[in-house]
Amino acid sequence: MEATGTDEVEKIKSKFMSAWHNMKYSWVLKTKTYFSRNSPVFLLGKCYHFKTEESGELSTDGSNFDKINTEISGNVEEFRRDFISRIWLTYREEFPQIKGSALTTDCGWGCTLRTGQMLLAQGLMLHFLGRAWVWPEALDMDSCDSESWTSSTVRKLTASFEASLTAERDPKVLPRPQRRPSSRDWDGSQMRNEIYHRKIISWFGDSPVAAFGLHQLIEYGKKSGKMAGDWYGPAVVAHILRKAVEEARDPELQGVTVYVAQDCTVYSSDVIDRQCSFLDSGKAGTKAVIILVPVRLGGERTNTDYLEFVKGILSLEYCVGIIGGKPKQSYYFAGFQDDSLIYMDPHYCQSFVDVSIKDFPLESFHCPSPKKMSFKKMDPSCTIGFYCRTVQDFEKASEEITKMLKSSSKEKYPLFTFVKGHSRDYDFASSPLHEENDLFSEDEKKRLKRFSTEEFVLL
Repeated sequence: MEATGTDEVEKIKSKFMSAWHNMKYSWVLKTKTYFSRNSPVFLLGKCYHFKTEESGELSTDGSNFDKINTEISGNVEEFRRDFISRIWLTYREEFPQIKGSALTTDCGWGCTLRTGQMLLAQGLMLHFLGRAWVWPEALDMDSCDSESWTSSTVRKLTASFEASLTAERDPKVLPRPQRRPSSRDWDGSQMRNEIYHRKIISWFGDSPVAAFGLHQLIEYGKKSGKMAGDWYGPAVVAHILRKAVEEARDPELQGVTVYVAQDCTVYSSDVIDRQCSFLDSGKAGTKAVIILVPVRLGGERTNTDYLEFVKGILSLEYCVGIIGGKPKQSYYFAGFQDDSLIYMDPHYCQSFVDVSIKDFPLESFHCPSPKKMSFKKMDPSCTIGFYCRTVQDFEKASEEITKMLKSSSKEKYPLFTFVKGHSRDYDFASSPLHEENDLFSEDEKKRLKRFSTEEFVLL
């Protein structure tokens, strides 16, 4: 009986925190973001120009398209369509209870796991859909959505909190109206893409069975000493994502692997070994690889000398973004304009969506408006991600990024390096591809423990 009372207190506390964080972050969708007409905008390797004869700024929510000419309007719409098509993963509430805790929401602590999910989702989108793919219904999410989402959030959370106090199981809140799908007009290729679109999102569902869902990631995090409710750093999340991909059993995911750089070093032979490893079916084949590089862009504050390199990285089409943010507040960085980074913010608490049902609603997995932040405000601790489909793609990427590292480095040492050979050739313990008894080797546990305090060797 006492345990039941404790659980009820935790649930009420959880609802209160959800309400508080949504009030705190309600501006995430409500505020408009303005872009300069005179500077190119980069989004995960694609460049968009909004240049006009007039100077000034424009909003990407469509509120002042009538003030610019047709050509520029089309370019803005292309950018909006591209941005909205990226998968947006945010705080959720009322999902199945996390094993070993009373938590049914990740409000206030799960933001880095969410940004890690977004980065991995972009890698899987490149793998299954390609960079040119955009969601056909992206522009149906018009600017009024952000207003309605924000206002409905207050009503929903008030009802939810009141229900928790009156012991009601389900708060009585009117659901958001859903748009009628237009899939009947799609051809075979579009239908195939939409199937993968939904499948990728379902892998990140908030249920214990989802391969890359919050529940699974927390289970892998326990091996590094992390628990539900703890703060996760971007380096720890990189290793958790690697394990999640390794342990995924879906046949569709057998052609993808993840490599995490060791001490700011990418060992080329280790990467190629992962790409050329046998598939679970026993057949030989080349796997695509998502390379994650945990780095630190300075000491206590981000060193602005790294700005050009970060912009260069986000200009590459095989870049899958950056897990970063402000201190203790994680964002998914996906682009830039001038000295400002473009990001997707996970700090918006939405209701649990059951992705196992047919035709589950997609709107809450796509962000209607981008946000910008000055590079100077960026926390120095981050993880950079790349996707390479083949060994040849990896070799080309390593050469291109190495040149970028050398040209952008004002110091003697670059931010990270690509080294030929295996890590074992340099007296580093090389973690095996498959470990039978433990998800993390002893060497990995030591490295994760060091990462969890966000301590890096600064050269």
